Amino acid sequence: MIFFATTAANQTDLVETEARAAGSDDVKVTAGGVFFKGDLETGYRFCLYSRCASRLLVLIHQATVDSLDGFYEHSLTLPWENFLTPDSLFAVSETVTGCRWLNNTHYVSIRLKDAIVDRIRQECGGERPSVDLKNPDVSFALHIHGDEVSYYVDFSGRDLAKRGYRKHQTSACLSEFLASSVIMRSQWYKSGMNTTFLDPFCGSGTLCIEAALAAGNTAPGLIDPYRYAFYKLPFHDEEIWDRVFREADEKQQPPQCRIIGWDIDPKAIRIARENARAAGVEDQIEFRVADFTAVTGSDVPDGPGCIVTDPPYGLRLGSGEGGMEKLYMAIGRTITSLFEGWYASILCGDSSLLGYVDMKPDRTNTLYNGGIECQLAHYYIYTADEKAALVERARQRKEERLSTPLSPGAQMAANRLKKNLDTLLPLMEKQGVTCFRIYDADMPEYSAAIDMYEKRWICLQEYAAPSTIDPEAAKRRLEELVLATERVTGIDIENIYVKQRSIQKGSNQYSKSSKADGKSYLIHENGHRFLANFADYIDTGIFLDHRPVRGMIESLSKDKRFLNLFCYTATATVCAAAGGALSTVSVDASGTYLDWAQKNMEINGFDGLNHFYYLQDCRKYLQSCRDTFDLIFCDPPTFSNSKSRDTFDVQYDHSRLIKACMAHLSDDGLLIFSTNFTKFKLDPYIGELYDVSDISEQTIGDDFKRNRRIHYCFEIRHRKKVPLAVKHGLKARLRERDNPAERD
Repeated sequence: MIFFATTAANQTDLVETEARAAGSDDVKVTAGGVFFKGDLETGYRFCLYSRCASRLLVLIHQATVDSLDGFYEHSLTLPWENFLTPDSLFAVSETVTGCRWLNNTHYVSIRLKDAIVDRIRQECGGERPSVDLKNPDVSFALHIHGDEVSYYVDFSGRDLAKRGYRKHQTSACLSEFLASSVIMRSQWYKSGMNTTFLDPFCGSGTLCIEAALAAGNTAPGLIDPYRYAFYKLPFHDEEIWDRVFREADEKQQPPQCRIIGWDIDPKAIRIARENARAAGVEDQIEFRVADFTAVTGSDVPDGPGCIVTDPPYGLRLGSGEGGMEKLYMAIGRTITSLFEGWYASILCGDSSLLGYVDMKPDRTNTLYNGGIECQLAHYYIYTADEKAALVERARQRKEERLSTPLSPGAQMAANRLKKNLDTLLPLMEKQGVTCFRIYDADMPEYSAAIDMYEKRWICLQEYAAPSTIDPEAAKRRLEELVLATERVTGIDIENIYVKQRSIQKGSNQYSKSSKADGKSYLIHENGHRFLANFADYIDTGIFLDHRPVRGMIESLSKDKRFLNLFCYTATATVCAAAGGALSTVSVDASGTYLDWAQKNMEINGFDGLNHFYYLQDCRKYLQSCRDTFDLIFCDPPTFSNSKSRDTFDVQYDHSRLIKACMAHLSDDGLLIFSTNFTKFKLDPYIGELYDVSDISEQTIGDDFKRNRRIHYCFEIRHRKKVPLAVKHGLKARLRERDNPAERD
């Protein structure tokens, strides 16, 4: 038999291991799950023991068809009477990819249902089975890829991932198979499940229960073994099933470790105990009411152990101003101060919150909780002695590095950096600026931009070298520039983030880098807080050259309706809201950046109903929008050709874009238009239509004056309308001025 186990994204490796453990030696991993070959015993064992799969299907037929009618005709030839009788209830589901002959994917299920009914009616004297989507006797699954059609029958039933013990649950909880995946990724599981397991935010107890089942070698299928779909399939063999079931039952044993669940909510602890009782592991788990952020050393279980937890995050439960950030900071403090020598695995649906834990993960996994992308971060909490040893080793490495004389090239770069800093630091400190540019390709040999953030982090963006430059020479110069930067700024090389800046096109503009770590840091500007990410993307989340523009927007926003087009991470929107804007609208075509934008607004306390976000191409938004705004900020990309929107080139398309913006600008309103295209020339036609002021010079900060073409910025207003009588009077006076005879 050929089985197919469906599973969530990034969990196929775990299901592959389960398929091999069930007895299959022919396993193939695909994007949506795992194929494996085996007999009935293999299928039964997989259903009983699988902790991470969501469903198990059996392949019954494959074919190639090229039309919907051809699909129906072929389906009619299959022996559905081997699976159904006229008294049976059945259901059909479908997945379709790349099928040219199918417009409505759901319609193919209807045609398969018709073929099944017609076949049974034909073979059984005119009687037919009925469809029941909620409680069918037999379920069929259809997968179409191009012209290839695969027919499956459901072997496990749709509830393989539901163990049957969750009688009640809290408002936000993990699915059983996701909880098992988290556990199997943790160091506790990898180390043999013989140390203390602690979930300090246990909620309805799913992680603790799954840990107890795993540690006790209890097959999850033993909890409710009567829920499987294979009981109603014609090839079910009760004798084989009984043998596999007894084998699983005999393998159970008491866990060789403590399993502990805490939660601040007494109701959650009651629910967790009820669920543990239903799972048969109540005596194996120690539940109690506890506030993890307030525990003391006497509360900490004997170690070593492992914390495996899924704390709340704002996407699930909502959060007050800064509430989630404070919680995660408290989690980090508690773990690092009280759980030395422990491991920790923290699952979070908002990866930026993990930055507040203030620990560097050893590794991370990406998992999905429903439709929410979650980061599972794994940490080791060093003991005081281990920390001291690490610090000492790092100190020795740094001392050795700093004591080594710089090469002539690196020394030249260091001299220039020191000269820049000597000039810039007093200016920036006087202006209260903590994030600024300290170098921008000042020397052609070292072509990079270097930005300092909070005197703690450096973002060094190397400009892509031309093809004529020897790659080895370019690599050497980059290393020299990094060493010079550390030497001059005093910022440790661990906090110097290096990336290459080049023209980004299509989806690359929004994709993560290969060195993404999912960690965000809080930076400050003019009393506001913004999330910066130095590793994941080309840009960090804030354009430092627009600092004066953001200040201008804040000063102009009082009682204004503000629109931010190509809003990126909405730093300008934050400033508008802080300046007292009546309402703000932020528009961007990237869901990644729009999520980031909302977080920036929330951490600054702007989460009211007067702030709106639109995931849309900005030009299409302007076409469909009927609103008018008093202040518009438009900072388009230089070039964009993503599949989700039309190609955009700022030089060729800015005139139409500006006119579209002005159509939504109030009579007394202001459009601030900015671009970083170094060769930009404003269309003269715009100057004929509107009042335009080039304010580029006054919007470039002291740290960017070495490169005055870093951006261009314009104020654009509607021309004032002059009453007709005034126009005639003005014309008459001009005639008199130019013609004395007419004056007489």
